[in-house]
Amino acid sequence: MALKTTPWDSAEYLKTEADITAYLDACFKEAGDDPAFLVHALGVAARARNMSQLARDTGLTREGLYKALSTNGNPSFGTVLKVADAMGYRFALVSKRAKPGRRVGKQAVAPDAPTCAGKRRVAQAKQG
Repeated sequence: MALKTTPWDSAEYLKTEADITAYLDACFKEAGDDPAFLVHALGVAARARNMSQLARDTGLTREGLYKALSTNGNPSFGTVLKVADAMGYRFALVSKRAKPGRRVGKQAVAPDAPTCAGKRRVAQAKQG
């Protein structure tokens, strides 16, 4: 008897925004310098959401999105940015040489950024 299998579709298992964010984060860490892998991951996340709504939000056709974000797709960087923006994400460049930054609230701060203590001393000197 032959073993019956079905195609795996990660989009079927991305039920919440947290699932989608964790999936994209993991894919971006694994992708290295493979842009096709990143575009595929974005396509999976887009399918996990509502592709028709995403098409309206980006101003692109649904069919065009499916094609651009497919395995054989080759979308422009502008299309990738539009899709990421419509999904509530943004790209950020991070220096490979910089040390991991400290966090202040929800903002990452560069490790060599000045602290507020120096500003307070200046303000106190002007007042006193």
